[in-house]
Amino acid sequence: MAKLNFGGSEENVVTREEFPLSKAQDVLKDEVVAVIGYGVQGPGQALNQKDNGINVIVGQRKNSKTWDKAIADGFVPGETLFEIEEALERGTVICYLLSDAAQIALWPTVKKHLTPGKALYFSHGFGITFNEQTGIIPPADVDVFLVAPKGSGTSLRRMFLQGRGLNSSYAIFQDATGRAFERVIALGIAVGSGYLFETDFRKEVFSDLTGERGTLMGCIQGIFAAQYEVLRANGHSPSESFNETVEELTQSLMPLVAENGMDWMYANCSTTAQRGALDWWKKFRDATKPVFEDLYKSVATGVESQKSIDSNSKDDYREKLDAELAELRESELWQAGKTVRSLRPENQAVEA
Repeated sequence: MAKLNFGGSEENVVTREEFPLSKAQDVLKDEVVAVIGYGVQGPGQALNQKDNGINVIVGQRKNSKTWDKAIADGFVPGETLFEIEEALERGTVICYLLSDAAQIALWPTVKKHLTPGKALYFSHGFGITFNEQTGIIPPADVDVFLVAPKGSGTSLRRMFLQGRGLNSSYAIFQDATGRAFERVIALGIAVGSGYLFETDFRKEVFSDLTGERGTLMGCIQGIFAAQYEVLRANGHSPSESFNETVEELTQSLMPLVAENGMDWMYANCSTTAQRGALDWWKKFRDATKPVFEDLYKSVATGVESQKSIDSNSKDDYREKLDAELAELRESELWQAGKTVRSLRPENQAVEA
């Protein structure tokens, strides 16, 4: 394991150089990895493992949309695709990739199949960290760990097919066999991680819930909406407002940040843009930091997890979610975005 310096702090990191795919394949050669859940993370993780030569099976409810999707993706009923209970029985590593609410509902069935020596794998620290709310308490004689890719299952798969790797965190909650470390790292490499950084279940879920509600999704949508509405209120057209709020950021500036960092992006913008950004970023930090402090407190005290459990376990959850998503989709901001995206050269019809 390498120790790398992150802004003055040393952290443990596992890279593919020190733990290549061949080593992961050797560690997992006698394992049957059962992926339970084929929704957000399931397809990407299962397919990447399959392509990496791991003995992976999928457990899903028969005759469901996700069962059909698994078949379309190449999993074969009776060979690599099974009903959930049969997959749980066959698996030596249980990749528990259902939604948090679904994990709670299925837990009694999963626990029944966690025989000594098996491993329980998560991609989120939610169920274990908030076990007073979820009831997910594994038996003492199984390994329990997580690999959390820092992106969606779609991104994980897409980057894998491009020959790239998505960075992931890993954590060990319980080492019953003495092999938890090599098992979790091997699985992290097998699912397509570029590198793996060390954390624990509590820190993973606290940072993840804060990030999703903050800069990754909630905050960024709020900032987009605020700037767009100010520009529109001052007479700017929908296309100009969208281009200056979203399009330039996502298509031009964020790729520069991804390449070499924010300072490098600043250095590759006009001097006028540099001056303005340097003058205003601390004002935005000071304005939003109290909101982030409230958000983190809400996560750490279990308020956010309970909200999620209560909302996502209701029978009408999907209908209410679709209505909220429709509000975003049908807003002028994102309708303008739909038209702008259609104008990108790569989305234009090729002329004969």
